[in-house]
Amino acid sequence: MSTIDILPEQRPDLRLRRAAGLVVALAVLAVVLVLGIGFGARFLSPGEVWSGLTDPGSQYYRIVHEMRLPRTLLGLLVGLALGLAGAIMQALTRNPLADPGLLGINAGASAAVATSAAFFGVATFSGYVWFALGGAAAVTALVYAVGGGRAATPARLALAGAALNAALYSYVSAVLLGNTASIQKVRFWTVGSLASADFDTLRRLTPFVAAGLVIALLAARPLNALSLGDDAARALGARPGLIRALVIVAVTLLCGSATAACGPIIFVGLLIPHLVRPFTGPDLRWMLPYTAVLAPVLLVGSDVLGRVLGSPGELQVGVVTAVLGGPLFLYLVRVAK
Repeated sequence: MSTIDILPEQRPDLRLRRAAGLVVALAVLAVVLVLGIGFGARFLSPGEVWSGLTDPGSQYYRIVHEMRLPRTLLGLLVGLALGLAGAIMQALTRNPLADPGLLGINAGASAAVATSAAFFGVATFSGYVWFALGGAAAVTALVYAVGGGRAATPARLALAGAALNAALYSYVSAVLLGNTASIQKVRFWTVGSLASADFDTLRRLTPFVAAGLVIALLAARPLNALSLGDDAARALGARPGLIRALVIVAVTLLCGSATAACGPIIFVGLLIPHLVRPFTGPDLRWMLPYTAVLAPVLLVGSDVLGRVLGSPGELQVGVVTAVLGGPLFLYLVRVAK
């Protein structure tokens, strides 16, 4: 078989370049994770960071092991979750503006969490997460239905998401203003923060993110087929209804659990798929692994930047990602068809 007969996705040199790029992305992630542990509002030398990481008797142990390490690992999990959710949402809806934050899914989870804190006295992640999953699932289905379902256009989905976003965040504000005792419990949901990270939250969050990751990766090949249209997908052996249901389950698990852990963080799911697509093409079998690696780079890097720039305090990571993502969103709105 000549090279001309080989599809671009099947060419060995292209696969090799993509694999090499993924290795580079993993190396960048490793560097950013080290920076997440090593940098913060208080300067520590590399020796002090190592001592705090490995020696329980060190005066830096609490700073590094109990604060920076879980915070960095939480950024890793949440970044992965939001990036994957954005990528599979864009593929399912064929909407380049799809993002858990922009389409109101994070707002749905936030509204459910605010309700649980204000009216049911819920104060832990293990309680928040079930409300957040329910809120995320309801808004995912509602935006998809209001936006036109399979006939949805990017503009209709964006408008439906914006309307629900505004309504839900107004509801959250009303709940918090009407119940001042709940403000301290859910205050970081208004902007998104990793500051409350601890190992118990990580332990409880991991199964939800892992389940969403597995479902998203399993849906990659069928979503590739679905991009050709329902009839072509059926001809290739895919089941469009099942694919859509799986994607909604994955988005619910990823967005709901991430929001329960650290509040609504926008633009991560929008930025990263667009940044990796020039390297991976539209093939989700490559795009999703790249996104899973590089989305945590953005989130953890933004968190480090917020801690350094805001020293001796900090800028919440949700603020930093909004500043970084805003210009790209405006550009995408202009070019979206």
